[in-house]
Amino acid sequence: MKRRTLIKLSACALSPCVNAEENEYIIDIHQHVNFHGRRNPDFVAHQAAMGVSKTVLLPSGAQLSTESTHLGRSNGLAARIFGTGAAKRLTDQYPDKFVFFCNEIPDLDNADRELEKWLKAGAKGIGELKFNLECDSKPMQRVYEIAKEFEVPVLLHFQHGKYNKGFERFHKMLEKYPTVNFIGHAQTFWGNIDAKHEQSVLYPKGPVTPGGLTDRFLSDYGNMWGDLSAGSGLNSMTRDLDHAAGFFDRHQNKLCLGTDCKDTVGSTDKCSGSQMIAVVREMLPDAAARKKVYADNAKKIIKGL
Repeated sequence: MKRRTLIKLSACALSPCVNAEENEYIIDIHQHVNFHGRRNPDFVAHQAAMGVSKTVLLPSGAQLSTESTHLGRSNGLAARIFGTGAAKRLTDQYPDKFVFFCNEIPDLDNADRELEKWLKAGAKGIGELKFNLECDSKPMQRVYEIAKEFEVPVLLHFQHGKYNKGFERFHKMLEKYPTVNFIGHAQTFWGNIDAKHEQSVLYPKGPVTPGGLTDRFLSDYGNMWGDLSAGSGLNSMTRDLDHAAGFFDRHQNKLCLGTDCKDTVGSTDKCSGSQMIAVVREMLPDAAARKKVYADNAKKIIKGL
């Protein structure tokens, strides 16, 4: 199975990777406006090339120099990404193609008012939260309280020692806010599918020992969801294909397709997003199961998709 899967995934990486099934509806829950300077026309074409039907836009917070933005070095989600206003404008231009989340630096005095303003203006969630804060800090909990009030999901970038620190304690937030759907993403979230994960290693390789924190959070908490996007998600599912097959089978009701790729191609090995779409297709040959990851799970937690 592993050799056959590798051959198929390698072939897809060298081809456009368009939808195998003409009627497959794909929701991408993780993309950005001005991702490393990518122009909007190129971005719209990129999503079409991947075969994505609807995309969730994740904006940045304010461009300020604070401890939580690493004195400005992490502004724009460390990728020159524009804020909520830009995400809303693109959504207004293409309402059939996009929805938008909202964001703000959590420890700003007006963060709650800013988030509430955008949620009332149509934002469907909060994130991507990517700040130099403990994941269970008071500023972050203030964001979770707003998500609870507005009944919207929160998408978090977990990266050891840098963003949303203290992942090993996050189960306490899942328990404290049981009605808030938390969507996990990035290196530390995906590294922790492995029970033997070394936290300082951001892109681990080799066989996975089942039972890591992420595996347990997804199994034990109804409000924990997984965002498969970026190199971190792709690496986690391709480093051990036998483990990935079981992981997809166990968590097919909790995983959401995301891409988080900055290229303008939307295909080939230059695009991690199209590769992840191919991985899902290969790992979930059953169309009903694949439909959950491609779209249905996102619809469960993001209103208006």
